[in-house]
Amino acid sequence: MAELGITSKYTQASYKPISIPPNEESVRNVLNREFQVDKEMSLLVSDLTYVKVDNHWNSICFLIDLYNRESVGYSVGEKKDTTLVKHPLAWVKYPLRQVKVFHTDRGSKFKNVGIDELLNEYKIKRSLRRKGTPYDNAVAEATFKILKIELINESHYPILEQLSLDLFDYVNWYNNIHYL
Repeated sequence: MAELGITSKYTQASYKPISIPPNEESVRNVLNREFQVDKEMSLLVSDLTYVKVDNHWNSICFLIDLYNRESVGYSVGEKKDTTLVKHPLAWVKYPLRQVKVFHTDRGSKFKNVGIDELLNEYKIKRSLRRKGTPYDNAVAEATFKILKIELINESHYPILEQLSLDLFDYVNWYNNIHYL
């Protein structure tokens, strides 16, 4: 890299503990940092991240298949709420009955009546990361770090539709081209 004058965009890890009290739900961490699974669409992980659009914070939600690390669904929105999580589940191109476990953090946008009803309808088991342990959802966290380095940090989004279009192209590239 030095010979070619190339520098890395990647940064050092910067985990900062959050002082917000976590969801006290008793649901256990079924995933337990076992990030290798042997069946497609058997275990989905999800998380949200923030992106600035016209100087206002908006959110992105990704659903990631642990089998091949593909993004099987995503959504963007102005609010960090249940709809932002339900939308990508509705767009999954595989039958949701294939999914055995849905793993997320303990945020209220993931652990609420609306998501509970959807998971119960498809008989999907819930898994929540342990309190104060972001490493339990490392695949989702790493995916967002890559997304921000490869797309978000280099871009300016004046409107949400532009972010949505760029994400569509990025997810297509990430799922279908980037591993070739």
